[in-house]
This record gives sequence, structure tokens and C-alpha cells, in this order.
Amino acid sequence: MSTDLSPIDTTSHDPRPAALLARMTLEEKLAQLVGLWEGRDHASGDESDADVAPMQDSMQSGHEEFERFAADGLGQLTRVFGTRPVEPADGLAHLAARQRWLAAGTRLGIPALVHEECLTGLAAWRATTFPAPPSWGAAFDPELVEEMAAAIGTSMARLGVHQGLAPVLDVVRDARWGRVEECIGEDPYLVGTIGAAYVRGLQSAGVVATLKHFAGYSASQSGRNLAPVHAGPRELADVLFPPFEMAIRDGGADSVMNSYAEVDGVPVAADAGLLTGVLRERWGFTGTVVADYFSVAFLHSLHGVAGDLGAAAEQALVAGIDVELPTGTAYLAPLAERVRSGSLPEEIVDRAVLRVLAQKARLGLLDDGFTGTLPAPGNAPDLDPPEHREIAARLAERSVVLLGNDGTLPLPAGTRRIAVLGPNADDPAALMGCYSFANHVLPHHPGTALGIEVATVLDALRAELPGADVVHARGCDVDTDDVSGLVAAAETAAGADVAVAVVGDRAGLFGRGTSGEGCDTDSLELPGVQRALVEALLDSGTPVVLVLLTGRPYVLDWALDRCAAVVQAFFPGQEGAGAVAGMLSGRVNPSGRLPVSLPRSAGAQPHTYLHPKLGGPSSVTAVDTTPVRPFGFGLSYTRFTHSELRISAAHVPTDGAFTVTCRVRNDGDRAGADIVQLYGSDVVASVTRPVTMLLGYARVPLEPGAAAEVEFDVPARRLALHDRRMCHVVEPGTVELFVGTSCADPVLRSEVELTGPVHEVRAGDRRVVDVRILPV
Repeated sequence: MSTDLSPIDTTSHDPRPAALLARMTLEEKLAQLVGLWEGRDHASGDESDADVAPMQDSMQSGHEEFERFAADGLGQLTRVFGTRPVEPADGLAHLAARQRWLAAGTRLGIPALVHEECLTGLAAWRATTFPAPPSWGAAFDPELVEEMAAAIGTSMARLGVHQGLAPVLDVVRDARWGRVEECIGEDPYLVGTIGAAYVRGLQSAGVVATLKHFAGYSASQSGRNLAPVHAGPRELADVLFPPFEMAIRDGGADSVMNSYAEVDGVPVAADAGLLTGVLRERWGFTGTVVADYFSVAFLHSLHGVAGDLGAAAEQALVAGIDVELPTGTAYLAPLAERVRSGSLPEEIVDRAVLRVLAQKARLGLLDDGFTGTLPAPGNAPDLDPPEHREIAARLAERSVVLLGNDGTLPLPAGTRRIAVLGPNADDPAALMGCYSFANHVLPHHPGTALGIEVATVLDALRAELPGADVVHARGCDVDTDDVSGLVAAAETAAGADVAVAVVGDRAGLFGRGTSGEGCDTDSLELPGVQRALVEALLDSGTPVVLVLLTGRPYVLDWALDRCAAVVQAFFPGQEGAGAVAGMLSGRVNPSGRLPVSLPRSAGAQPHTYLHPKLGGPSSVTAVDTTPVRPFGFGLSYTRFTHSELRISAAHVPTDGAFTVTCRVRNDGDRAGADIVQLYGSDVVASVTRPVTMLLGYARVPLEPGAAAEVEFDVPARRLALHDRRMCHVVEPGTVELFVGTSCADPVLRSEVELTGPVHEVRAGDRRVVDVRILPV
């Protein structure tokens, strides 16, 4: 791939794909629709490899095997850098050899598109690990997320990688789901604006972004991974679809990955109504749809809607999956047999091949002399440069949420002895999510160095407070029932001025962690005996500051009642320890806000702040679903006041827009950033609506005593719904508005009347609230 990092042009009409298609045999066509996942250690030749995904034993290894598999060409190479620890220079040499063989050793000479995971940074050895997506949501800062994604894309492009399997745009519906840590939040507008920003950033570097997982995946039954989904068409359309539409129409995403889910009995991988009807016909998507790993085969083996792999391949291709990943289990021989038998028209194959070739053309893979533009092995880039770490640090600092504080934080100057306790206090992996290389791959390679410098919270606090005596005791493990260390930890706390308890999750895969893909839970108590540890520390009489390094929100009412302060960090990345330490010292003024509600109990799940009136607490049930801390909540070390709410017009056409203006002032003695949140709710609608919903938000940094005017230019479409006919409309009627410090804490109230006829939403209607911040 050229190192000229220019944005992907999705508007060109290149004649080369059609010309190539006309020359192809059926086998050459099908070869373009599959990936190949190799398992070789390129430097040593070791072909042994531990699983990083179920069914990985279908990987191919060795040069002879590669040539046989790719004799007719190859659509994609799967995770050249992200399957095992690979030195960048070795990976570059291996990849260049593969691409040159494809260019010279196959009849048509078409290079492969190379994809990697990149959710928390490029998932490769020695690459920067950024905060996990809930931290993006907590920062409420799309511009910074776009900057992060551009940095990630730059590293990928310089390695010859063309496609990143991110961002995840699933809207959180149930905190028990293990993949909450991969999601941005529980509000579709927050997910959509930040997700679209990530897409723009990654694709600005010439790397295709892949939207995951379309659609319904996060609404799985009981919060279990790869479980049935019982969402109705309105929930899909009004909650789960919008982030994907925004990332396609506003972000320009060039690839989408299907959900593993089956929605109301129909597996998404075989659902033409979703993969063609919604994506292409309704939203105008022109890129490629790639299969989540093994999901085509799952139509046969898990869903039971296909009698064999050929039937599974036919259903998936007809529905709209263009590329089978990570290998060609179903789209090669089984699909060829379906075409030759007359079961599947070859034109359906041609449709997918044209999309794949058009994408390769956009990426420069069909250009003359492509192999001459491959990165040179001797010029392997630094994958963890200082500028990337600086972005990671800024995002981590803006994402940490202060959930409770009795005045203990920031720690006063002169604090002499600090006990830093808990299983996550001195573990660098505790700062990183499931899709970080550290937690996704390295556990299968014991003894391998982390490859990047990562300070633990213990390290960072010692560096942050060099005058303090910082002592440490682990106390317990993350998820075992071993209580033998609790007494020693409590004794360590008793001898300190303050105890910092660092607890939470261990990210992993398929049950090997407490958070991550396949690490679902039926309890939202802290894993293992960590609650018992914290309670033992509280009983010591020393003030306890609870620091949570987690991938999901946990039940914390007991901790908020007793701890001096509670700090939430959602896997804040390799610079996250410095962000936490800076918040504890006061160097960092907390500005993160909860992107997900803090649940009251596991039994209250699934729950979201977007519930209708009937979904809230009432006198006819003994179950209280009220969150312990609501969506949008977060404390600061300074005081912000909001005033002077103004609406541009009392009456606004249903196809129009209105402006909401308010003033925010920093009345404290510290610089800080406020997240100004605008909410709205329909008073009466044709279908039940959420009690309130986020309309827009703004991150507003202010010096002490400074003020700013915040203007939200709100299109009426922000209040659109799917009516009883399932038409997407804006209805006339009264809309209550408020600016608040969370979804449950209004400060300034007003209303606007939408007038005129019911407006049917058009493709060109604006989806995003424009925000202006004007100094006063």
C-alpha cells in the first residue's frame, strides 16, 4: 500500500473492476470473496499457535500451503500482525513477500487486502494501546476520538494494512454482556457521533473502517454472547440502527460487519432485509459487507437454517455478505458447487466481486506498480511513538469519572502515607481491554514481553506523589475466592492516611477473563472477593478511595455509601494509570461522564435510561430499576453553573430546526471542563417514547471564573420516531427540553412546539446537532 496517507474516495467510478470481472473464472471470482488466516511465526518458522478465537484451527500455514490456497488469487489476508507477537520488520517482510507472490504468481495479479483489529489501537505487538470505547463515550469528545483514530490509521497504513475491524457501534442494552467494554455507551446519538468521528479519523489515513456488529448484537437474551435477540422492529430502527446510519452517511464508512445474532428467529448473516434492504437500499451504502469470523459457517452449525456449508454460503451471499472471514470454509468449493448446480446465479457472485474489486481500486491495490509502493521492511515504523502516547493520555484524562467524593479528593498536599491495594493496583494488563494485544494475544505466549511501556497505578502514584510513602498489598485476586490476603491488606490500610483500593476486571476472551468477548456474567457484583476486600479496608477506619478499572458498570451502591471517594475508569489504556494518579493528586480535574447507567442490580437488567414511562419504577412492582448513578453523571473539583436558557422560537415546523442557548460558568478556583447536556422528550406521541433522550452535548473547557455561551442548533429530525406504520417521521406536538448535569438532573427547563403536518424523514435530513461554544 502506498504511504501517501490520503482519505478514501468512495465516489469514483473506476472501470478496472468491471474489466477484471469480465476476465475471471468462477474460481478466481470466489477467491476474491475469502480471507486467509495464517498462523506462522514469521521470524522463527514455528507453526504452533494457540487459539485467539474459536475455530482458529482452520488457519493455513506455510508458503506451500499459501500458494495452494491462493492459486486463483485472494481477497484478504487476516491479521498478519495481530495473531501472535511479530516484530514490525518481520511482519513487513512476510507481508511484502505474500503481496509480491500474489502480483506475480497468480494469473490476474491482484493483491490481497490486509485487515487487522484496531478497537483500542492497532492490535499488534509494540503498538500503542488507547482507552477502550466506554472511555471514548465518557470523554464526550468526538474530536479527540477522531484524532486518536487518525493516529491508529497512520500506523496501520505504514505497515501495509488496509482495513481495520472497528469501531463497535452496538448500543449497550444490558450491563451483564461481556462486550460492553467494546461499546461506546447506551445512547445511540452518543455512539453515532463518536463512532462517525472514529470512522473519519481512521479513513483519513487511507484505512477502511468496519462498522460492528450490524445489527442487534448488544440486545442479546440475558446479556449472553451470541444469544437470540428479541428486539422488535421499532427498537431496532430507533435505537440500534442510528449509529450505523450516522457512521455511513456522516462518517463515510466503507465496510460493515454483520452481527452474529439471530433477530426474531432470522440470523443476521442470512437477512437480506438488513444487509441489503437497510444498508444499501435505504442508506445508500456502497462499500463491502464482511462476515464476522465464521458467521457464514454458523448458519449451518449454530443457527440451523442451512443444511450444509454450501447452503450457508448461498444464503449469506444472497443476503449481502460480500467477503467470508477469516477463511474460505464456505465461499470456495461449497459455493462453487451451488453455482455450477444452478442453485445460485453467478450474477450474485459477480455483485460481490465487483464491490470487493471497487474497494481494492479505491485503496490503490489495482494500481500499476503496487508492489513497488509496499513499505520497506527496513523502514518499520515506531508503533508506539510519543505523539500517540500523548493522545492516549489526553483521552484517558478526559474519560475518568468521579462518581462520589466526600472531600477526600484531591488528596491534600502533605499526605504522608498512602496504601495502594487491590488486584489491579500493580497490573499493567488491568488498564487495557479485551481487544488490546496485551489481553487478546499475549496470554497465549507466556514469557513474552509486553512490548510497550505501561505504568501501573502503583507506579503512577509513586511518580505523581514523590513525597509520600506509598505502600502496597495485593489483598486478593480479581476472580478467585482466596481471602488469605485480606487481613494483611486491612493492616496495611490501617497504618496509612488514605487507602486507594484498585479493583475491577481482568479482560479476556471466552471465559478467560471477567470482561470481554464471551465473558458474560449473571451477577453485577465485583468479581471474586473484591467486595470483601474493600469492606475489610473500610473496617480498618482509614478513608478508602475506590478506583475501578473495569469494562462494564457494576453495582456500587454499598461503596458509594461508605467510601470516601469512588473513581470509575473504563480500561483507560496504557497511559491510564497516569490519568488516575493525576485525578487523585488534583493535577487532573475530572471531567468524564457516565456513558452507561450505573445499575442497581443484575436483576434490573436489561435497563437503559431510554426506557418509556412503563419501564421506570412504580407502585405495582417491588423491583426498583432506578440507577445508582444515571447516564451523563460525573463530578468535578470545580463548580459549574448553568443559566439563561433561550429557545430561538416557540413554534418550529416539523421539518425545521431550532436553537437552544445557555450559559455555563466555572465558579470554582480550578480550571475544568463541563459536559453541557441537552435532553428532550415528547409529551404525547403516536407510540411510547423514552422519558427523556439526549439531543446534543458539548465539552466546554473553562478557566476559573470564565463563562461561555453554548448554542445547540437542533434539527427537528433529532426527535424523529417510527410510528405505528413503521414510517420514520417527525410528529407535531410539544417537546419538553432541559439542560442538565445528567439525564436525571435537569437544571434549566423549557419547551418547544413542533408544528405543521407529520414530516416523513428524508435521506438528506440533517441528523447531527451543530454546537457552537462562544466565550462570554
